[in-house]
Amino acid sequence: MDTKTKNISKTILKGILVCGAFAVASTSPTFARKLIPTLIRDFEFEQKRKKKREQLDKFYNSFYYLRKKGLLKMEYKGKQLHVSLSEEGKVLAKKYSIDELKIKKPKKWDKKWRILIFDIEEKYRSRREALRGKLKELGLYQLQKSVWVCPYHFQEEVDVLKNFLGFTGGEMTTIIATEIEKEKELMTFFNLK
Repeated sequence: MDTKTKNISKTILKGILVCGAFAVASTSPTFARKLIPTLIRDFEFEQKRKKKREQLDKFYNSFYYLRKKGLLKMEYKGKQLHVSLSEEGKVLAKKYSIDELKIKKPKKWDKKWRILIFDIEEKYRSRREALRGKLKELGLYQLQKSVWVCPYHFQEEVDVLKNFLGFTGGEMTTIIATEIEKEKELMTFFNLK
């Protein structure tokens, strides 16, 4: 599968993850061709007719590739086709969402530090290490083994990680502070003034 088709497949999986499932009346013989462009609203087609057709074909092929791989469930209920993610599809869609997580940097810093503290049992060591790896990848500063600092809002991203890694919430706490001991070091790390 080429890169563009793979990206389209990711978009389909993430779109269905967000909406849960969808149904389409299957009375038209071309309903599948009509269904696919409506699946993801944000998928933009170029103006030229030939390009539009090529993109539609790639989208159509990606959709059926996902079905063939068992990542989508399709079932008829009366005259409607219901499309949803299989369990394997849900896992993959969540993984794609995690892979694309980014913390947005505002134009102006609000002079507050966000501190994430976690206490995760040893029996969940692999999940704890995955969390540490993702926090580092997101650009947080490791103050201590289980204490990470960021100057930007990141609660949404932390909630996504909690959900994906299967934490109930009690293992992780977020604190917002106006002062912190290693402030100069942190400001240098985050390139703040």
